[in-house]
Amino acid sequence: MELLDSPSDTARANGSQAIHRAISVLRCIARGRNQGVALSIICRQTGLNKSTVHRLTTALIINGLVQQDEQTRRYFLGAECYALGLVASDRFGLHNFVGQPVRRLAATTGDAAFFSLRQGTHSLCLLREEGNYPLKSHVLQAGDRHPLGVGGGSLSMLAALDDAEVESLLDQNMEDIALVYPNYTREALLEHVQATRARGYALNRGMVLKGSWGLGVAVRDPDGKVVGAYSIATVESRMTPEREAQLYGLLRKEADALEEYLRERGLPCAFNTQAHA
Repeated sequence: MELLDSPSDTARANGSQAIHRAISVLRCIARGRNQGVALSIICRQTGLNKSTVHRLTTALIINGLVQQDEQTRRYFLGAECYALGLVASDRFGLHNFVGQPVRRLAATTGDAAFFSLRQGTHSLCLLREEGNYPLKSHVLQAGDRHPLGVGGGSLSMLAALDDAEVESLLDQNMEDIALVYPNYTREALLEHVQATRARGYALNRGMVLKGSWGLGVAVRDPDGKVVGAYSIATVESRMTPEREAQLYGLLRKEADALEEYLRERGLPCAFNTQAHA
């Protein structure tokens, strides 16, 4: 462990820890979406005690990033998060571009369609669009974060990396994966990576949620870096070999179009979120 040389070093370390904790709390609250999140849930999911969570949420409320319902006492993302998101979307422009393809995939297939971004060691679901098929897969919602390799789109991103990076990411993620996703082992993930590379797309056979299958195709920026993935989730009974090939064709077409869009605009850095865990 690095030794802290002065009180100022200690203050910086404490400040950095507080920021990381506040971000963890925000991500937990974001997963609550319109239902909100209780204090006890935040404590359990973040591993923080009640006094720490209360102190952090108070600061976040003061800054408009979090709101608390006066009756239920549940926490929600605040208006300032929405405002910051709008600013980010203006810079990146990606949200606006992928919205139509995701809607098109859902309308064409009848299944749920997604676009996810790579965020360091994880995948963040940016968009979800429902299809009209009556049986729904609820395995992934907008705002959900999964370790790379967990789920169709996330697996496609992991498989698109080189072997050294795959090993490094698994080193960082396996402890969390083993706790939350018991169907995944390191050996299984490495096998899935090899199968994805050979197949040309990722196939999740109900590994996250039994009966919920998914396909994913990774998207690269002009520098060849993995920035995200399109994916489709459906129920197992709809995933015949013929339909699997059809879904891959639709995903590949949208991925190619997005990569061309990024090339035309020369946007390698704006979408590079690998540095942020």
